[in-house]
Amino acid sequence: MNILDTIIAHKRTEVAARKAGTPASALEKQDGFNRKVLSLKEFLLNDARTGIIAEFKRKSPSKGLINGTADVVEVTSAYAKHASGLSVLTDENFFGGSTADLIAARVNQIPILRKDFIVDEYQILEARAMGADVILLIAACLTPEEVKRLATFATQLGLEVLLELHDEEELAHICDETILVGINNRNLKTFKVDIERSLAMARRIPDNRIKIAESGISAVENILLFRNNGFRGFLIGENFMKAADPAKAFEDFVQELKAAKAP
Repeated sequence: MNILDTIIAHKRTEVAARKAGTPASALEKQDGFNRKVLSLKEFLLNDARTGIIAEFKRKSPSKGLINGTADVVEVTSAYAKHASGLSVLTDENFFGGSTADLIAARVNQIPILRKDFIVDEYQILEARAMGADVILLIAACLTPEEVKRLATFATQLGLEVLLELHDEEELAHICDETILVGINNRNLKTFKVDIERSLAMARRIPDNRIKIAESGISAVENILLFRNNGFRGFLIGENFMKAADPAKAFEDFVQELKAAKAP
């Protein structure tokens, strides 16, 4: 099995255990379940924002520990000043995240993506309960029918859906409920980054979708290139989190981006 298959197999077992411990009815009674959802689409289309979806991530299977000391509230609050959205990892086993991280980040009044491996409606109920605004559906681990079912369930709960694609064969996963479409520049099997392949693939995504570039973005020039190819969102995590001070790394990046946009 590749790493994605390993993660999904573990996730199914993990979700089954959580289902047994906390019924859906209990999730629906939590404070976050009925809060007003913020629209990532609207924030991405707001030109006063940077388009960056800034991610809080402690570790990854490919990189190992990225930042084990950063404070989630401090970092996400710094991100929220200029970002169009936040992405918070909630997978514990492979990424060192937690539900508590997203709940803590909810002090910020910008959209939050629950970054996890969604395979079951129960996880979408969890996302709503913990205060997320957006869920991630990864085409590489779901069939088009599963994406449609899960995305429909999410939108019925008032959540937005970010569909993540990795290759052109996955374009068939796009459905009416997936307005936000991300292209992961990193191959999940080889972990190689190929921006040119992503740009070519983006041309096949319908114009009525919000295109988001994911992974491998480390320079302002990357964002300018993606913008020129119709992208509105840029999910960046490791580039900031690997710094000793992620908040400062983000602020410096934003100032460089603003300077590049100036006439």
